[in-house]
Amino acid sequence: MARTRKTLAGASSAEPIIHLAARAEDAMHEFREKRARKRGHTPTVIPYTGYGAPGWVRVLCRVLLTKPTPDGGIRYKKIRGWRSFTSVPVNDVAVTIDIGGTSQRVVADRGGVVDTVIRVDLAPGWHTIAIHTDDAEMVEAPVFIVDPSVDVGIISDVDDTVMVTALPRPLLAAWNTFVLDEHARRPVPGMAVLYERLTRAHPGTPVFYLSTGAWNVAPTLSRFLSRNLYPPGPLLLTDWGPTHDRWFRSGRAHKVETLSRLADEFPDVRWLLVGDDGQHDEEIYGNFAIAHPENVTGIAIRQLSNSEAVLAGGRSKGEETAHTSAPWVYATDGAGLAERLEDLGLL
Repeated sequence: MARTRKTLAGASSAEPIIHLAARAEDAMHEFREKRARKRGHTPTVIPYTGYGAPGWVRVLCRVLLTKPTPDGGIRYKKIRGWRSFTSVPVNDVAVTIDIGGTSQRVVADRGGVVDTVIRVDLAPGWHTIAIHTDDAEMVEAPVFIVDPSVDVGIISDVDDTVMVTALPRPLLAAWNTFVLDEHARRPVPGMAVLYERLTRAHPGTPVFYLSTGAWNVAPTLSRFLSRNLYPPGPLLLTDWGPTHDRWFRSGRAHKVETLSRLADEFPDVRWLLVGDDGQHDEEIYGNFAIAHPENVTGIAIRQLSNSEAVLAGGRSKGEETAHTSAPWVYATDGAGLAERLEDLGLL
């Protein structure tokens, strides 16, 4: 689903040429939206954790059509498992964001996603903002404002780094994504303790969870992280499906672009990059460390077991370690990584 950023006050005058697959997806969304509204489904805002610094906030949420709950409960909290993928996104809906005593209206993209930066001055720390549409009830979203004095941050992969998965093996991945909820997912031993120790050692440290997963699974992942005592922080996910110029969105490109964006947004922060050796984390992190040596304090890689590596499609070669000035540490779990980070003086 292509991502556009535009406000009601002024949309971009040059619209991109839409790929055939994206046009077909738009037509399907329009058909499903009409059917859902006829069946009484109404807009629901799904809030995601945002972040920022003094002077600006990045706000993230999604608008879906959902069936009203009989008990009048908070509807987005009822959306779990495969239902998150069958819910209908609301196209080009106006969304009102109340933040810092001001209101701003923006427009959701083709997939119902709002990803916008608002200029507002909030003090460092956690804040709560309010989000609603003209037809949807108000929901609250947490945002974390990074203190300008903070010089250490954590960027963590999710799959096989903080929780054990079977990605990208198709059948098991589909089972984990569409059927199971957060109770059925296993945390990687010691990783939550490692992150908690890091945030205690460096007060105010921002923690970002970077994944190639779709926004649909954000509520499930958030519940998993909270239930397993991981430090709170924004989930930086992506969309599945066609974009305006290609059939499928690149998860790898999403990670590369997000790392670059965070380096631009927080130029004085040195990141501890945490991932695993089962996909492309070593290559992506290594290339980022070469391009931004001043923004990397270290790279921690969880080594998969032999069975996990088979399910993950093999191991990376780890050739990037020789070409970066940042220290690399390897271990099979959080406790092992903590020991090696301690030896380097990073913990």
